[in-house]
Amino acid sequence: MSELAPLISDLALILILAGLITLLFKKLKQPLVLGYIVAGFMASPHFSFTPSVIDTANIHTWSEIGVIFLLFALGLEFSFKKLMKVGGSVVISACFIIFSMIMMGLLVGWLCGWKQMDCLYLGGMLAMSSTTIIYKAFDDMGLRQQRFAGLVLSILILEDILAIVLMVMLSTMAVSKNFEGAEMVYSLLKLVFFLVLWFVVGIYLVPLFLKKARRLMSDETLLIVSLALCFGMVVFAAKVGFSPAFGAFIMGSILSETIESEHIEKLVAPVKDLFGAIFFVSVGMMVDPAMIVEYAGPILAIVLAVVLGQTLFGTAGVLLSGQPLKTAMQCGFSLTQIGEFAFIIASLGVSLKVTSDFLYPIVVAVSVITTFMTPYMIRLAQPAYRLVNRLLPGHLLRLIDKYTSASTSVDHSGNWRKLMLAIVRIVLVYTVLTIATIAICVNFLKPFAFALVGESWGKWLGAVVTIAAIAPFLRAMIMKKNHSVEFKALWSDSRVNHAPLISVILVRVVLAILMVEYVIQSFFSASAVVVVGVAILVVVAMMVSRFLKKQSIILERTFVQNLRIKDMQQEYRGEKPPGYAGKLLDRDLHLSDFEIPADSLWAGMTLRELDLGKKYDVHIASILRGTHRINIPGGDQRLFPNDTIQVIGTDEQLSQFARCVQEAADACVDDDFARRSMQLKQCLVDEGSPFAGRSILEIGIRNLYHCLVVGVESVDDASLHTPDVHAPLRTGDVIWTVGEEENLDCLFQAAACPQKTDEDEELT
Repeated sequence: MSELAPLISDLALILILAGLITLLFKKLKQPLVLGYIVAGFMASPHFSFTPSVIDTANIHTWSEIGVIFLLFALGLEFSFKKLMKVGGSVVISACFIIFSMIMMGLLVGWLCGWKQMDCLYLGGMLAMSSTTIIYKAFDDMGLRQQRFAGLVLSILILEDILAIVLMVMLSTMAVSKNFEGAEMVYSLLKLVFFLVLWFVVGIYLVPLFLKKARRLMSDETLLIVSLALCFGMVVFAAKVGFSPAFGAFIMGSILSETIESEHIEKLVAPVKDLFGAIFFVSVGMMVDPAMIVEYAGPILAIVLAVVLGQTLFGTAGVLLSGQPLKTAMQCGFSLTQIGEFAFIIASLGVSLKVTSDFLYPIVVAVSVITTFMTPYMIRLAQPAYRLVNRLLPGHLLRLIDKYTSASTSVDHSGNWRKLMLAIVRIVLVYTVLTIATIAICVNFLKPFAFALVGESWGKWLGAVVTIAAIAPFLRAMIMKKNHSVEFKALWSDSRVNHAPLISVILVRVVLAILMVEYVIQSFFSASAVVVVGVAILVVVAMMVSRFLKKQSIILERTFVQNLRIKDMQQEYRGEKPPGYAGKLLDRDLHLSDFEIPADSLWAGMTLRELDLGKKYDVHIASILRGTHRINIPGGDQRLFPNDTIQVIGTDEQLSQFARCVQEAADACVDDDFARRSMQLKQCLVDEGSPFAGRSILEIGIRNLYHCLVVGVESVDDASLHTPDVHAPLRTGDVIWTVGEEENLDCLFQAAACPQKTDEDEELT
């Protein structure tokens, strides 16, 4: 009998314990994350009543895969466009909370006498509240729709993003073993460079690839391709010095902008749940009761720091962003726990071997305690607000109200601001693309060209191909926004603006010349004057080239279309309001969706017959039918059951229209079920019956009497035959008829034959 591999028996133990414990925690309505941690503790050598995991090294590898899947799934739920739309209050609140809690963690670690790296990682762990736990708590307590809950969830989204950045910074510090300013600046610049590069290239290439391969994509192949992209980015991120989890998050965020994102998310969810469970179980395996007892003092101190720190700094951060005191306190009291990212940051410290062994179990213990306290802290916010409102001096309350209720808005939409922001964005993106292209050509194309055609011709081939590759990027960097509305307005507004505007163009031209000069020097050894002169000529040729202008427009248009394709699909299907809906609000108009019920009187009627515009003063903008959309429907367009119509009107008009939609549906409701029931009866064609000698079609059994002949027993043959509507009925024939009782009675009276009511002769 073959011996079972330790990994298989360990996996069986983990899944059995995880399944049983999570069922128990589900019954007790507790977070499943805590159930996984308890299961991990039970599978560890520290718990003697159950078998223990044998091969911990393999389980640790699986847990690292779990982190990758967790971050990949987080990226699939994330959207760069959503991040750009978060309000300034969310950014201010999240940054203030994270910075303050990192300082709190450093202070607590320093008071405990821990080493510098332990203090730093502790600060990173305390800075991140648990999105999963808070989300579940709001759901269980019915608070999801409240204003403060939406603000808390927005803060958590931004915290998750900043946690990724924090992980990169902590990894850099762990590798360099120091906190030098120059090293940190380099790391941040490197992070920005690769973020821009991955996002721009990913949004351009990945949707195009998925679109081309869509016909070949089944659920299986889409899952494999998605995971291939994920782990490809994981390897790439690790090669350039970032954590594997960071690469998984980036690829997830790129795929989140595709129209396949929701499908991918559903396919990946089971895999993520499996490996995520193994990760949290591995977290529980590191819980050492003896160590927790030994460090009971620091654990209680950290719990106190989390509760008090998040309460005070969370409230202060939200208050600083301009929110009322009550909302700020509700937000602060909701953030008083640490969760998933604390474990991920702790595992990062363990894998890099820069944190002490005691830190991981301490953080797990703190997470468990603060998680159980979360619902009670959320409920405590209201009484705490009333107490603070009663104790604070009146002049301080008035000062807070004055600060938070200030509605003076500063106009930041000046032409200079909009123009400079656009130019900075353009220069950043195209500079990153140009540098990446040059790096690829110098490191890979140059050796290939030398090997292909020799060194002499290889220099010319490499230089020409490299310059041709970066030409569309440099042309766009120099010329974009030079003919924009803001540029023209500033130019015509005052002669004083001419010099700054020309300077902005010249700076971009000089930057392009420097990049071309670097390419030439990478392939040729020539004097600086010659190189600069050639670079200037090349850049001038780029600026006047209409071909490059066309290419740069095509590239940018494809990128923007890929970036907006998901929103466009959701608008097309009616899953989100169209872009023009927001502009209607300026004229006190709204766009609302109304579904035509299956039993509505309007179903089957044309818009001209309904005449909704004249009756209710509304406009039908679109009809959504399944996955199809009919924009600006004409009068001949019919409404079908379950259609969704998008209607434009004022609040009063739409309210009246909604009542009429409901009335049209209610008018079709028929409560007389007995009268409408269908029956099957037999009708004998007697001698002298008006039906004798006439066909079913001539009698009009279906059209006149609303009955259906399902069979005829011929007088010559007792068997039941399919009726021939054109054949004449003969005396003695038996007609098997289906219909409502009232209609059957009318049919039998017209046939002048006695109705068969005997139960033996009636079939139901």
